[in-house]
Amino acid sequence: MTSVQGSDVDITTADGVADAYLAHPDDGSPHPGVLLYQDAFGIRPHLKSMADRLAAAGYTVLVPNVFYRSGRTPVFDLPEFIDPSARPEIFEQIMPAMQALTPELAMRDADAYLRWLADSPLVTDGPVALTGYCMGARLALFTAGTYPDRVAAAAGFHGGRLATDTPDSPHLVAEHVTAELYFGHADEDQSLPPEQQQRLEDALTAAGVRHTCEVYPGAHHGYTQADTSSYNKEGDERHWAALLDLLDRTF
Repeated sequence: MTSVQGSDVDITTADGVADAYLAHPDDGSPHPGVLLYQDAFGIRPHLKSMADRLAAAGYTVLVPNVFYRSGRTPVFDLPEFIDPSARPEIFEQIMPAMQALTPELAMRDADAYLRWLADSPLVTDGPVALTGYCMGARLALFTAGTYPDRVAAAAGFHGGRLATDTPDSPHLVAEHVTAELYFGHADEDQSLPPEQQQRLEDALTAAGVRHTCEVYPGAHHGYTQADTSSYNKEGDERHWAALLDLLDRTF
């Protein structure tokens, strides 16, 4: 297993400074860049361990705090094990920050994250890959469609509201996407019902986007997050296999 170095970095955006976690192979050489978009709970030990695992596979991974306008990490007061059913007040903290992060603000930030990776001596030249979880899957799709020349591949896992009937739905950027996409949907996910799954599939197909959309049976929303009550080991292992395969094809 490749030795990994992790550190905290700051990224200057158009609206301020976003703190972030950076993980990369500890060899001093540049590696393909991966922008990892958080779930709603934000940067915490588990998310850093996911970045470390990707770095150990040979990538330079940036995990920005997309809620930086609400404060530096940790933005929320979270327990070590997150069970929203036991502590519903968690979402009372999170929802205002989520609602404040409009697609316009998120994509303005994405420009800064992508520029930071492009300028880093730890990242090889050329487009990067994206992976996102929960709300991060939305951000990954938006970013792939907003900055197509800077994104070679994008993945999203247990994403919610990917193909709504609103005018700012992520699936509407499909016509601009040039990257290969992969989505691993959670089974029986109220935030991405079958009609949205089909709408996303239809939009990507109509736009000629290279893509794979799969439903993970028995996996609930959040199935990749081992520090939450939604974790599903089988679904998580399938996610890692799919993600690393996509990255291997890309780079």
